[in-house]
Amino acid sequence: MTMQSGTGVQRVEAPSGVRVVLGRAAVQLIADDAGAHLLHIKGEAVDSRLSPRQAPGSDVDALVRPAHVSRLDTALRARGWRIHSTFANGSPFEHAQTYVHDLWGYFDLHRWFPGINLPADEAFELLWKERQPRQLAGATGSVPSLPMQATILILNAARSGVADPVQRWIVEPGIDPAVIDRCVGQLQAQVAFAAATGHLADFSGEPDYTLWSAVTQGGSRTAEWLGRYRAAHSWRQRIRILARAPRVNIDDLSHKLGRQPTRSDIVAETIRRASKAGQESWRWWRGRSRRG
Repeated sequence: MTMQSGTGVQRVEAPSGVRVVLGRAAVQLIADDAGAHLLHIKGEAVDSRLSPRQAPGSDVDALVRPAHVSRLDTALRARGWRIHSTFANGSPFEHAQTYVHDLWGYFDLHRWFPGINLPADEAFELLWKERQPRQLAGATGSVPSLPMQATILILNAARSGVADPVQRWIVEPGIDPAVIDRCVGQLQAQVAFAAATGHLADFSGEPDYTLWSAVTQGGSRTAEWLGRYRAAHSWRQRIRILARAPRVNIDDLSHKLGRQPTRSDIVAETIRRASKAGQESWRWWRGRSRRG
């Protein structure tokens, strides 16, 4: 952020919270111009009944209608936003692509939300039909309904480790638990909800059980990739996962090194990953042998 002074232009660093609030409005205005539908989630976009402190968080998060992802991506890049990490390299769920802007900071563009097994376009339409207006800093956006916001926060707690999400987002705001159960059912999010509320073992036979177990219980990277394989909905997805598993996450390596990795860096990281995967697989096999 810049301002004029007596000696010319002076750069002033705005507090991170201010940048996030203004960045959210900036993203909304870009989406409006591009004709892209957004639903703001997390941070200060959350209803005050669920987040009394209204903390802005460290970045902007929004769900985007899946059919509008491409148009919003084009519009963001045209206005100075750069990709920080891609869908493929961002998380085990490949749900979000992170952008960074020199002025506004970070924006996580969600094409779906982890734990929701309803097809992404159907899930967004369900949330969009019950959306509520939300005044931003210089723009008007939309957020999910109060019960859906609570549900999304609880699903997110499975990955963020928030203690007692039921107390925080159902009991304290006075939301009827039956309403949340209905939201979970509509979104087909039973396994992730169970992972967040301590009942994951009840779903041990579900395809995505292994992935949520690895994510919530600090499982190894090998266990995480196994979980991704088992949670895949088709053989095409499974083949893609098998092909990607040995590959180095270039985005992550670039951030660790603080520069674009060289060929030597990638080779060294590939060897390190292979060695670690071998060690983890050996420990997993020994554990199974002892339990057997």
